[in-house]
Amino acid sequence: MGRGKIEIKRIENSSNRQVTYSKRRSGIIKKAKEITVLCDAQVSLVIFASSGRMHEFCSPSTTVVDLLDKYHKQSGKRLWDAKHEHLSNEIDRIKKENDSLQIELRHLKGQDILSLPHKELMAIEEALDTGLAAVRKKQMEFHSMLEQNEKILDEEFKHLQFVLQQQEMAMEENAMEMENAYHQQRVRDYNSQVPFTFRVLPIQPNLQERM
Repeated sequence: MGRGKIEIKRIENSSNRQVTYSKRRSGIIKKAKEITVLCDAQVSLVIFASSGRMHEFCSPSTTVVDLLDKYHKQSGKRLWDAKHEHLSNEIDRIKKENDSLQIELRHLKGQDILSLPHKELMAIEEALDTGLAAVRKKQMEFHSMLEQNEKILDEEFKHLQFVLQQQEMAMEENAMEMENAYHQQRVRDYNSQVPFTFRVLPIQPNLQERM
């Protein structure tokens, strides 16, 4: 007794759906591998489950990107929008500029210049002369700035020395004034403590004049 025809529709039971997906996925990947080996075909297979998990297979002789490029060229369909195409073109342009700059840098370092024509060698020499002049100018500016900074520091140091000397002189004057005031106070204190003495005065102050 043969198997009945299965109606193709969504499986409502999640467990049965997952089991069926796993079996069918394995089967279709197996078929893709077989047609790749038996028929020397280039096959790319990408499957996304309802959970978002991805499974893929690609023939060992190619890549998914190469197959997409072939599909794009042969079908004439636009797989990427204008924004992505512009981005891809910009990346290619930057890569070419980077390669050109790398070659130019090697030339400036003196590498791979034996095969260059005389005109390009003259251009490299001019670029090196210009760069050397710029470096020397920058060095002169740097040395000038150093000299100016040294001059400013020297002037500041002299000013600080002058201020310090003035402060030291003022402190010495204050110390002398305090010392003089102290001695004067000692003399006044001493005089106030000496007992009063009488002096013998002549009875006749003008006696000597008469004699």
